[in-house]
Amino acid sequence: MDFTEIYNQTASLVHFSPGTHFLLTAVEDRLIIRRSDSFQIARTWLVDTSRSPTSAALANAAGSSSLRPKTDENAWITHAGWSCDSEYVFGACAKTGVVSVFKLRDESWSARIEAGSEGLVRAEWAPDGRTILCFSEWGLRVTMWSLVTGTATHVQYPIHPDRGYAFRQDARYFVLAERHKSKDTLGVYDAQEAYRLVRHFPLPTGSLASVSLSPTGNYLAVWEGPLEYKLYVVSLAGNVLGAFSPDPDPGFGIRIVSWHPSGKFLAVAGSDDKADSTSCCHRAVLIGRTQVHILESLTWGPIATFDLPTRIPAGVNVWREPSGWLEATHGRGFLSYERIQAPFTLPTTASQVRNKPARPAAGARSGGSNAPSAAARSAAGTTQLAFNTSGNLLLVRSASAPTAVLLYDFPMPSSDPSASRSTSASREPLVPRLRSVLLHAQPVTAARWNPEPARAGRLAVACGSQSVYLWSDEWVTEGGAGEEEDTEVAECVGVPAQKFETRDLRWAPDGKGMILLDQKTFCCAFEVEEEGQDFASGAMG
Repeated sequence: MDFTEIYNQTASLVHFSPGTHFLLTAVEDRLIIRRSDSFQIARTWLVDTSRSPTSAALANAAGSSSLRPKTDENAWITHAGWSCDSEYVFGACAKTGVVSVFKLRDESWSARIEAGSEGLVRAEWAPDGRTILCFSEWGLRVTMWSLVTGTATHVQYPIHPDRGYAFRQDARYFVLAERHKSKDTLGVYDAQEAYRLVRHFPLPTGSLASVSLSPTGNYLAVWEGPLEYKLYVVSLAGNVLGAFSPDPDPGFGIRIVSWHPSGKFLAVAGSDDKADSTSCCHRAVLIGRTQVHILESLTWGPIATFDLPTRIPAGVNVWREPSGWLEATHGRGFLSYERIQAPFTLPTTASQVRNKPARPAAGARSGGSNAPSAAARSAAGTTQLAFNTSGNLLLVRSASAPTAVLLYDFPMPSSDPSASRSTSASREPLVPRLRSVLLHAQPVTAARWNPEPARAGRLAVACGSQSVYLWSDEWVTEGGAGEEEDTEVAECVGVPAQKFETRDLRWAPDGKGMILLDQKTFCCAFEVEEEGQDFASGAMG
């Protein structure tokens, strides 16, 4: 792969434009647009993050000065993004409650949105690329500001500014979880009719944790907070289509939900701990059983439930990051993972704690309780569920095995009409099969599937080290009798920089490159394809 130079960034605000021709970066109180082919600066704007008169008056009344130096982090950009057609960009400062909008083709054009006394916690583009959503503090309201009409539409009492709303894929409807009279409700708004209210109905949840709209836009999954493992599927008309709660109750709530790209399946996981604990080295270690449930769209019942294994069985590809490879390669070039023969015991946080020497905590009482601590409980459950774009692979990460990435083959039901008419007894169960495990020296901080459908079998992983890890099932080799066989490749790619730790990563929309993010800097990596080379058999490095 080819790497760019290291550039500064603030709050990880680095985004490719939807067409991948430009790159937006926020650096303190400045927006910078670079060309993605040469990385030359095409546009730059200094964002006016000074408070609005109302906000300044409230700040003075609270005893804080509205005149802040430009180096003050309170005046830095906290949100930034592209419109869907790459015509506009915005930069928002949540601390001062202002949003500045700029036009790429007209450097002199600008607009400013002032949140006012209700404050600002989040800003983002609506799918139409001409409306900006602004969520106020304390869940007071969400405001849709139109750049076309210059008007604003307000909706009161959104529950969550980050996970309590969704747009349908065709951008027609906007669904918002709201809290009215101490009850969870859902509002459905027509985004093409100035966010006119279409439906408003109560939700079966008592303390809603999040919502997730299916890719087809027909179903909405809503689930309870961390104390109850309950999920409901409702239609946009307000009908409860199904409910799911495992038996027995795990004791903790749902942690993550992921829709299959077809919308026919729903993967659900949480902290399925059975309250089993072991005391070792003066510590209480929670050993929970993490389960993933696969629900289907006919009855919204589970068709498959599988535990994340602690011992990898035979027949599974186990890849391990080579020890000391960064020092050996000086962070340059790429190196294949090591293959480990299964069966293999997966390293877990419990085993790591048991292997540590005894060190009683300062101030700990002798003869104290062996009950698991809050920190121990948090190191359990599933932290990521992600289908690739084609839906034939499912990525699972667990907090109990933070250095591992588990990849499951997800079987698709037969599309043959004659097969669909067969009896349920003759059908094979749809159970995901563990295909590959990627093991790393450090905990995984990010894992992303390639967004390009033609490259659905490519995965990038970050571990907070001077590298990026790539896995692909797109390679084709010749087997016996001259037949082609599908195989997979896993490689460690060093980032050629003296001080850089890849904490997060984002693919370009076309899937040909990615953004690698450190705490305050970033670089981009692009694959190198030889002329006339078949992608399926090309090198990843």
